[in-house]
Amino acid sequence: MAEVNSVQVISRLDPNAILITETDIVFVYDEELATNFPADKTAWYSGKRNYTRSAGDKVEVINIFIPQGFDSTMASLPERRAEAIKVFVFAQHDDSKAKPVDVTNFAKVLIEIDPFGIRVSETD
Repeated sequence: MAEVNSVQVISRLDPNAILITETDIVFVYDEELATNFPADKTAWYSGKRNYTRSAGDKVEVINIFIPQGFDSTMASLPERRAEAIKVFVFAQHDDSKAKPVDVTNFAKVLIEIDPFGIRVSETD
């Protein structure tokens, strides 16, 4: 089961640029859906609507839009987050072939957006 207790998103992009990054934190509650999860960013964002519609309550997506230079935000997480089989992170600012980042075993997740993409890590 998932250990995710908090997710903080920070943008380290130039505050004078005009860019907003969409970040998705995906809680998957079904083994089959976790196994067949979209393989990369392009597959996720192009099929997100159909995937979430067909999954019903077996998936919860926390969607956050972050303007560049925005200091940080803490995501509001689902009540049943501990029941998730997998927790994945995607961001629009990343490479089109970027794989989902599996944060299932992270207690405190830090997502940093910089000019080169996103960096996902566990913090103390």
